Amino acid sequence: MRRRALPGLAAALALPALGRAQPACRGTVYLTIDTGWGREAEQIAGILRRRDVRATLFVADEPTHRGDRSLDESWAPFWRARAAEGHAFASHTWRHWYFAGDPAPGRVRYASRRGEGAEQLDAAGLCAELRRPVERLQALAPGARILPLWRAPGGITTPNALALAAACGLRHQGWTANGFWGDELDSAKHPNDVLARRAIERTRDGEVVVLHWGVRSRKDPFAEVLDPIIAGLQARGFCFATLPAEGKT
Repeated sequence: MRRRALPGLAAALALPALGRAQPACRGTVYLTIDTGWGREAEQIAGILRRRDVRATLFVADEPTHRGDRSLDESWAPFWRARAAEGHAFASHTWRHWYFAGDPAPGRVRYASRRGEGAEQLDAAGLCAELRRPVERLQALAPGARILPLWRAPGGITTPNALALAAACGLRHQGWTANGFWGDELDSAKHPNDVLARRAIERTRDGEVVVLHWGVRSRKDPFAEVLDPIIAGLQARGFCFATLPAEGKT
């Protein structure tokens, strides 16, 4: 069942959508989306399509709300559609484990937060971990545009992880100061309407924003306010673009 627009945001919903005249660009926002739980994936994709927004999609092989994994064959139609729409892709690691220290020169500790194990990766191991998700994505969506970027789970890196990835030709891409819009936060403490107003007010030119295709732990999905946020930013004169190959700081 479709939810009603939140109080105070209804006006934003009436702003121009795809195919209507947009204000001249006064700045650029780089929307990035990590794999996540996938529950609102189709809803978010529809919003981006209607608002004519292209994003950079960081992919990992994570469990989803369907009981499968995000890079299973069952997700191929979804990824093919996003590639056809002009979104770009980059690596979010294969297993979505976390980097947890540099135990020795040329090595990084890589550990699961779900109790699946831990190991030390050398240069070859880290390169393989970062390349595998985009290779799988290309098998599911041939022709997808892949950027030479990667993002660590949680944005958590170590000096060795960054150096080893750079040797593989990959640059780490985090998010900027106002680029965390709060889709992972507890919705009881951080309600959607508050997060939406903050995103519209605080986003600046050059912001790299991080979202997910759904967050399992959030009771009120952030996707419910994504449309008015994008509309509000477009009304402020912001345009949206995929990241450049060299990334953004």
